[in-house]
Amino acid sequence: MQRGVNPHAPGSAHLKMGRTEILATVTLDDKPAPHMRGKKEGWLTAEYSMLPRSTTDRQARERNLQNGRRHEIQRLLGRALRSSMDLRPFKNQTLYVDCDVLVADGGTRVASVLAGHAALHDFCDRLINSGQLSEWPIVHNVGAISVGLIGDELRVDLDYEEDKVARADLNVIATDTGLLVEVQGGAELGPITVDEYTRLLSCGVASVQDVMRELTPQLAVIQGI
Repeated sequence: MQRGVNPHAPGSAHLKMGRTEILATVTLDDKPAPHMRGKKEGWLTAEYSMLPRSTTDRQARERNLQNGRRHEIQRLLGRALRSSMDLRPFKNQTLYVDCDVLVADGGTRVASVLAGHAALHDFCDRLINSGQLSEWPIVHNVGAISVGLIGDELRVDLDYEEDKVARADLNVIATDTGLLVEVQGGAELGPITVDEYTRLLSCGVASVQDVMRELTPQLAVIQGI
């Protein structure tokens, strides 16, 4: 993961997980979200898109499509990233986190959570250093990972080929302290047992903590003004 990769954005990050690559940027808009007018805090929303050649075949640009998958992922990203932030310092403002998939090989939504969170670190770091913020607004370090069952074997960070044959898979969003934020997924090839689901969930939370430990040095980098 590398922060500060976009010179035009006040916060940005580029993340590679295997062959999956995500570019995330943060924009601060001085207009409040309609449902937040008159309230005591700001709002954070996320947008997600796959570039036309992020996969083996060219896809039409998603912004021109009513794509249910994209909207579902955007809602997930928004919930995950809002859970990490104290938005009171951004009263009557809206934070936009844009996550663009440059290369896809499975796990794009969990990689987008990680990239988006890193871009928020970059953004908040610059606001603190420039004196625009006096207190650090990120209250939780939030990460995500995919886990799945291939036969009876637990696997972490499934690529596309693994995801296709998994008996069950979960996308687990959690904090670096092991608190759970959200879980998406379930059985794919018939029901699984409660014990199997519990193993998947526990593995996912522990793996998020492992990933966040790996990313901590990059998150802790102090960017210039």
